[in-house]
Amino acid sequence: MHSPTAWTRSVLTSLLLGMATCTSVQAITQQQALAMAQGETDDRIAAINAAVTHPDSRTQTVLQALSEERLKIANGTRVLIATGEDLTDAATGDKVAPLTDGVEDVMLNNRLRAELDGAIAALKLASSDKQERLAAARALLDAGVDESRAAMLEHAIATEKDDAVKEALQLTHAAALAASTDTTKRLQAARLLGESHSPETRLLLNQRLAEEQDPAVQAALRHSLSQVESTLAWGERIGAVFTGISLASILLLVALGLAITYGLMGVINMAHGELMMIGAYATYLVQVAFRQWLPPTWFGAYLVVAVPAAFLASALVGALLERTVLRWLYGRPLETLLATWGLSLVLMQAVRSLFGAQNVAVESPGWLGGSLKLLPGLALPTNRLVIIVFAVAVLGGMALLIARTRLGLFVRAVTQNRPIASCMGVPTARIDTYAFALGSGLAGLAGCALSQVGNVGPDLGQSYIVDAFMVVVLGGVGQLAGTVLAALGLGLANKALEGVVGAVLAKIAVLVFIIVFIQKRPQGLFAVRTR
Repeated sequence: MHSPTAWTRSVLTSLLLGMATCTSVQAITQQQALAMAQGETDDRIAAINAAVTHPDSRTQTVLQALSEERLKIANGTRVLIATGEDLTDAATGDKVAPLTDGVEDVMLNNRLRAELDGAIAALKLASSDKQERLAAARALLDAGVDESRAAMLEHAIATEKDDAVKEALQLTHAAALAASTDTTKRLQAARLLGESHSPETRLLLNQRLAEEQDPAVQAALRHSLSQVESTLAWGERIGAVFTGISLASILLLVALGLAITYGLMGVINMAHGELMMIGAYATYLVQVAFRQWLPPTWFGAYLVVAVPAAFLASALVGALLERTVLRWLYGRPLETLLATWGLSLVLMQAVRSLFGAQNVAVESPGWLGGSLKLLPGLALPTNRLVIIVFAVAVLGGMALLIARTRLGLFVRAVTQNRPIASCMGVPTARIDTYAFALGSGLAGLAGCALSQVGNVGPDLGQSYIVDAFMVVVLGGVGQLAGTVLAALGLGLANKALEGVVGAVLAKIAVLVFIIVFIQKRPQGLFAVRTR
């Protein structure tokens, strides 16, 4: 003989199959609402299922309020829904004047909560909103489904058009079959779970394997688990490589400008991180300007304006620093190091005075949100993909500038032999200013990119300056190819080691490697050509 709970679930399942195609003509009544709100647990569950049989626009609202314990009974004859201080009639939705006497709270037990979760999720499976249907399928899985809901899920799968929702429904359906008392259905569930390669599937398979007693089903579950783990392992490997490339792209953006200034003038620019910070704050100001003075529909384009704004802001500050301070310290590396360190403190304090010591909020445009799903369990964030493309574009622009323009020719000439370049008529002092401004502008571009994936605050540059110097030194002073290879190598090595020994030991291991490498090859991966 079936238990009351199993019977009501079966009734609920059979009645829900027609929800997507039948239109209700019967609205929920006060008698139904009272039956759901008071009485014995079995009677209340039966009333909930009866209400779901012919759902109207109020059914889900009443069930949701009951689940959240916002139902009130007035004088034992009327059910009200409380929303803050407001009261509405459960059946009609009409607003009700506040009551002071004769109002009782409606209480729930764990069994009622479980039934309500299933009923609400089942109602939402017929929603026109894709996200709501997806959330409902996941809610059913989290709440724990059994064989009684299998028919309902099969109907939902047959009518579902969206791939993501259908995948979630198939996983929930397999979980329902896995709880069956029929060995054949459990074997079918094991096969279905092997076709769903998601992290949730691995967890579910492990749970079922721990509970399963039948040897044949255990073997099928183990086979499906090995299939799922193999697929997820590939996703984890590709994800680790992508994370390393993402870190490498950020290191490349930060180090490109430093490679120019350090390679051309030999200036150890400890304020490079703060120039990057200026680019990030320029992005923030452009965002504020778009939000305050332009229509909301234009907000998504603010980043297009922020990129040149960040470059120009950092380039102008860099040119000013070179003209007023660094020009008089060329040839004295210790003095330039101390001067740029002092300048970094001045810039940080200036930003604190203007914007405050707390981080500022930089909101990414809508088109940078979301992710690209390549494999089950592997989703590549769109903002990281855009930063990688942006870094490649900046690198290509720099390569063209250095190799194909008059400024690039002069920069290469000064780098290789400054005295001879000066004798040939190259304005070395002006080239120093242009090169320092260019390197500073590249730092601003790095700050603009970082504002989309991290916090923007006065200490932004301190997190990357050491890594940037490591990239420049390892790649070779002033060598773009070396900078690219060093950034890629350090990014991938960091992420690979983090998965084995942790972030701190990974950083130490990379530092030790660089120290040993520089001892053996002080010029880095690529040596500077001189004449």
